[in-house]
Amino acid sequence: MRILSGIQPSGSPHIGNYFGMMESAIRLQDEGDAFYFIADYHALTSTHDPAVLRENVKNLAIDFLACGLNPEKATFWKQSDVPEVTELAWILSCVTPMGLLERCVSYKDKIAQGVSPSHGLFAYPVLQAADIVIFDSDVVPVGKDQKQHLEVTRDVAQKFNDRYGEDLLVIPQPRIREEAATVPGLDGRKMSKSYDNTILIFEETEKKLRKKIMKIVTDSTPVEDSKDPTGSYIVELYRLFASADEVSEMEESFRAGGQGYGHYKQQLFEKVRDHFAPMRERREELENDSSYVEDVLAEGAKKARAKAREVTDRVRSAVGM
Repeated sequence: MRILSGIQPSGSPHIGNYFGMMESAIRLQDEGDAFYFIADYHALTSTHDPAVLRENVKNLAIDFLACGLNPEKATFWKQSDVPEVTELAWILSCVTPMGLLERCVSYKDKIAQGVSPSHGLFAYPVLQAADIVIFDSDVVPVGKDQKQHLEVTRDVAQKFNDRYGEDLLVIPQPRIREEAATVPGLDGRKMSKSYDNTILIFEETEKKLRKKIMKIVTDSTPVEDSKDPTGSYIVELYRLFASADEVSEMEESFRAGGQGYGHYKQQLFEKVRDHFAPMRERREELENDSSYVEDVLAEGAKKARAKAREVTDRVRSAVGM
């Protein structure tokens, strides 16, 4: 089973990125042939400063390795080090109906947020499809918000196979961790840099981490009164880090009353801090060993590109090149 996933270098990753993609990708590296990449081609739709892009790529590589990605188990590379993917994206564009892309919600959302429309932003799902099928990927771990794009990938791959030959491209399957499909931000909306409501995996200091968690939106229920844990953003976030018994205890405490929301935010802070503490230590080690990180990406690119060439050659032959 080949597992494929990518993540954009759009700044420091937050808890939503971690549980939406990174944590599941790290778990899956023990279940199959894992291929993970940093999507720097995709980042060009939103990052236009080359120095910022390079820095984001470097830091994301460090973050992913610090969180547990093991280059002995997973192939890890920069998307731009496998240029065959852009050739395949063009070929796939020639079988992709415009209507399929026009229905993509993420494009409409970004335009609504004020992002300047471009062909790259509009055609993003086709490049994403190429990212996936160029490695004969069987499984793609994704957040709930990316599920539609994977459905587009499946549609595009099937259309290519219908036109040029059955089984030329592998049709991938999504793997979604339902309880973490949408991680709430400080204001209850989906955690996103666009909304400025994130909790970073590696906040600069413990003080800053605690300060952010204390900003989580709650209602005005008095301390002594019973509180409804259903729909509480504190409980939703706590569930990601705590055991089932610990979550039950917090929910019972909510209903019993007698504690303010600050008490539960402190519990959440301690769980988040402790969860990422060993990863923070590993990150500090990697920051001081940049050559190791560069070597990991270079070796990953070599292996990824060899596989990409196999699929590209197969596709080129099928279309008559």
